[in-house]
Amino acid sequence: MDIILVTTVIASLFLVIGAAEPLAERLRLPYTVILALLGVLIATGATFFLRTELTDALNPVAEAILGLPIRSDLFLYVFLPTLLFQATLGMNLRRMLDDWVPILVLAVVAVVVSTVSVGYALSLASALPLAACLLVGAIVSTTDPSAVVSIFRSLSAPSRLARIIEGESLLNDAAAIALFGLFMAFVMLGTPSPTLSEALGRFPLLIAGGVFAGWVSARLAVWTMGLFARHERAQISTSIALPYLAYIIAEQSVGASGVIAVVTAGLTLNLTGPGRLPPQAWASLQEVWDLLAHWAGALIFILAALLIPRLLEDVRLSDYALIGVVILAAIAARALILFALMPLLTALRASPVVVWRYRVAILWGGLRGAVTLALALAVTESILVPVEVKRVVGILATGFTLFTLIVQGATLRSVIARLGLDRLSPIDEALSRQVVAVALQTVREDVARTTENYDLTHEIVRSEAKRFGERLDYAIETAEASADILDRDRITLGLIALAGHERDTILARVRERTISSRMADRVLMDADQLIEGARAAGRSGYQRAARRSVAYGAAFQAGVALQRRLGMSRPLARMTADRFELLLSQRLILRDLGAFIDGRIRRIHGRRVADLLHEVLSRRVEAVDSALEGLRLQYPGYAEELERRFIRRTALRLEEREYNSIREDGLIGAEVFSALLQDVVARRATAEDRPRLDLAIQRAVLVRQFPLFKDLDDGALTRLARALLTVYVNAGSVIVPRNSPADRVYFIASGAVELDSLGQTLRLGRGEMFGQLAVLSRKSRRGEVRAIAPSTLLVLDETRFRRLLARSAALQDAVRKSAEQRGIDPDVLFQDPKRS
Repeated sequence: MDIILVTTVIASLFLVIGAAEPLAERLRLPYTVILALLGVLIATGATFFLRTELTDALNPVAEAILGLPIRSDLFLYVFLPTLLFQATLGMNLRRMLDDWVPILVLAVVAVVVSTVSVGYALSLASALPLAACLLVGAIVSTTDPSAVVSIFRSLSAPSRLARIIEGESLLNDAAAIALFGLFMAFVMLGTPSPTLSEALGRFPLLIAGGVFAGWVSARLAVWTMGLFARHERAQISTSIALPYLAYIIAEQSVGASGVIAVVTAGLTLNLTGPGRLPPQAWASLQEVWDLLAHWAGALIFILAALLIPRLLEDVRLSDYALIGVVILAAIAARALILFALMPLLTALRASPVVVWRYRVAILWGGLRGAVTLALALAVTESILVPVEVKRVVGILATGFTLFTLIVQGATLRSVIARLGLDRLSPIDEALSRQVVAVALQTVREDVARTTENYDLTHEIVRSEAKRFGERLDYAIETAEASADILDRDRITLGLIALAGHERDTILARVRERTISSRMADRVLMDADQLIEGARAAGRSGYQRAARRSVAYGAAFQAGVALQRRLGMSRPLARMTADRFELLLSQRLILRDLGAFIDGRIRRIHGRRVADLLHEVLSRRVEAVDSALEGLRLQYPGYAEELERRFIRRTALRLEEREYNSIREDGLIGAEVFSALLQDVVARRATAEDRPRLDLAIQRAVLVRQFPLFKDLDDGALTRLARALLTVYVNAGSVIVPRNSPADRVYFIASGAVELDSLGQTLRLGRGEMFGQLAVLSRKSRRGEVRAIAPSTLLVLDETRFRRLLARSAALQDAVRKSAEQRGIDPDVLFQDPKRS
């Protein structure tokens, strides 16, 4: 084939891709639907000109279009890894992990249910062997979420819902293609009726092998990128190689699922990349992959669409009935998942509530596309698949894809409109009117100042002011007419706006490098949880999310267990250092939010709502300050090092900004500017290194600060530091339940606790102890001890406590005072237990 013609055709396809997006926006159709329709039209037109006798002038172009080397390998080995890898890089993985149960269940269970229902329904309606029917089921189980997700985003649907759909569709593709490989093998081997257990039994091995291959490949790639620390293009080039090598290694060497390997590699890089690569390199890497995925996604759709006329050449009348069976079975399977499984997950609190209107939109938005056609093409190309099976599989997959694209895709927006999802809620509508009124008042003030500064013609200014005033009056009237929003709703909307501004501030601080890229994802995740908490449950949901942001998580508790039982302190030290940096970042952000409440929220929602938001914000600041102060008391030297690091990084940011300003003013040339920036970059690399936290040394320092241990010598303090166990508890956690055995004494390193015994309530704080009276009196604990703030406790068993008590006069005095406060005779406590 003439290379000039092929190049011309490919270049023309890029022009089609460029025109498709504005055309889709104008026609209000999904972008993928437009691409598919254009591809079908191009292929149909090429076939017409090749066969018509009207003219032969366009025959070479038609032959070049129809003769493009489009094979399934092109889709599976070139385009598919690009799409999957970019999708994983663009995911907020830490937020996805919060919803891993519904995502995993919907992805895997939905694929299996769809495959089985389509396969058995087709087996009953046709003479095809069961293996071929299940193969068709696996092929049509891959969904294209882009249409429904883009529409959900345009409707401001809950971000958690859109995130679940995106995660489900990504893993859905991986699971469906893995099942496709299984049933394809059965068809090629001539196994007509495999048992379901036989088919699904190999499924976990495919997944496990793919996960292993992808993880190892990604870890090696991240290590390689670390070697290219100052070479951004080399790092990006390494990332380009990663998905393809992972796919090929998994498929050809391990015999596992290449799709699973690519997804795992992308998720691993997503999780580890931001902390290992400079922020600018990571941003550039994502931009490159966004562009590659855009081209790959468009090309895979349009090239697959070029095949549709060829795949439908031998269609028969009976095939239309089978296409109908596939359509009904696939829709029924998806409806079963959405209307039976999702409510069950919601009842089990594993998934957010999804109202029925959203479920209908998801059901109708389950479009199929290029991946389905690519898998069908792989079947038609295989010489080991019987001819009739190839014909039917190609026709059914193509017919079903056309139905979802043309029928469902073309009517999706109208379905959305009929469901009422394209309209604002009454609260949002009323709020929008008030926002417009406030914004126009601000604009009027700014315009008035501008006209004064520029000394414009008085008549023109007056006429335009009158025109603008009429619009402002109308906006105020409509806002006053809808001013009956409940305070509860105003508070919710104000909290959502506050959390949204917090997220924007975090992004600005990350760009300025005041917040490190290591912490960026975590603080952004906390801001997202605040938004979703406020959306779901108003002020209580926002406050729950705020408490979780400063609480000790399950991973932290696991790190404590590893250190306590196995002596592994590195995970706990790393998480403690992360907690330090996280709390410092949160405090930095929270200090700036008060001005937003006064400048924006007060003008929209009024003084009462603004004052309440100030109160909520002050409680967050207190919680962060308390948690941070606890860490400072526990690790004083380390806190100082982190704050010094923060100051150095801030100074570097300001220095870089000053150099940019001087360069823009033309005071220095490009050579001098480049040399200055290189010096800043070198010093920033040093400032980014976080100081090491030695838990053993820090705990020894902490023990020396306790007033209770002030009369112990250095040797005794060192032995005591080794004997003490550290326990971290969240606010509200029960530390000591009622009637529990008295075998431990607790010392409060940071935080506060509340003792409740026989109707008496006592609060204790840093430097105090509890549990000593029960141990010395040898009675079970009658009361309950609960943490009222995130607290760090040092724990000593009964035997060591008695030894310590015998050596420390200060500790004896503290025990006597606590006993007298509780109405207990101290002399009874100090009796020899062997004589009593």
